[in-house]
Amino acid sequence: MLSFIRKRSLSSLISLIGLVVLVFFLSRLTGDPAALFLPVEASAEMKQQFRELHGLNDPLLVQFGHYVGNVLTGDLGESLRKARPALDVVLEAFVWTLWLAAITMTLVAVASIVVGSLAAFRSGGFFDRFSSMISLIGASVPDFWLAIVAIVVFSIQLVWLPTSGTGSVLHWILPIAVLFVRPFGIIVQVVRGSMIGALSSAYVKTARAKGVKAGPIIFVHALRNAMLPVITVMGDQAASLLNGAVVVETIFGFPGVGKLMIDSILQRDFNVVLAAILVTAIAIFLMNVLIDLAYALLDPRIRH
Repeated sequence: MLSFIRKRSLSSLISLIGLVVLVFFLSRLTGDPAALFLPVEASAEMKQQFRELHGLNDPLLVQFGHYVGNVLTGDLGESLRKARPALDVVLEAFVWTLWLAAITMTLVAVASIVVGSLAAFRSGGFFDRFSSMISLIGASVPDFWLAIVAIVVFSIQLVWLPTSGTGSVLHWILPIAVLFVRPFGIIVQVVRGSMIGALSSAYVKTARAKGVKAGPIIFVHALRNAMLPVITVMGDQAASLLNGAVVVETIFGFPGVGKLMIDSILQRDFNVVLAAILVTAIAIFLMNVLIDLAYALLDPRIRH
């Protein structure tokens, strides 16, 4: 197991290096920060001084070399917009995104396992057909469209919920509901398919013949053996929540790392963009390690 985690760590490190290289050079194509941060009437000399101050006058390869050297010492640079360490700015926003993703994924996991298991237990029945229809619609609806419709209906027309911010529990309802729909739709289908296979196995038929009630059959006997593919998809969807929250956070004005990343790209705050990419990539890597450990707990064969 440790050998497997070491291999995953190495492959993740290679992917992370490639991602940083790509984002570093692509971010420089967005324009000159001096033209954005200095007044319109700023002279060429003032712009030159600004670039010298922030190391933007050096050739790109030299800038990249300096950046890598600083990262290896734990220095991710300073935010041009906030004049603070970029890592501090990103971590403050990342906490909001982490809470949003954790709450959403917890609700998704509980709801999808219950709905998918019950649909599989009564395969072909009304509840199975109805839940399949709802889950397929949910898996197909674009997040940005759903977010806009939710704002129009619940915030503008009904005036039940606020459009943006984080001031109260009500501010969290729409972002969580919008992020909930797609992973719920996908995971319900995976749970249903996996549970149908588990419920048709010999040990479940034996339990039924012995008179074991439906609840223990579904959630004790069958669910454990059906969880391996479900955990894989849940991990992918949790990672997608961290990445996909960019659009939803921007629409709802939620102060997470997604909105921070978009704002920083538009404002050419390169260090914050790169710090956000690094923090998000590391979080996804750690999530994958936890999924591997969960595999080993559920299936002892994987430990060997």
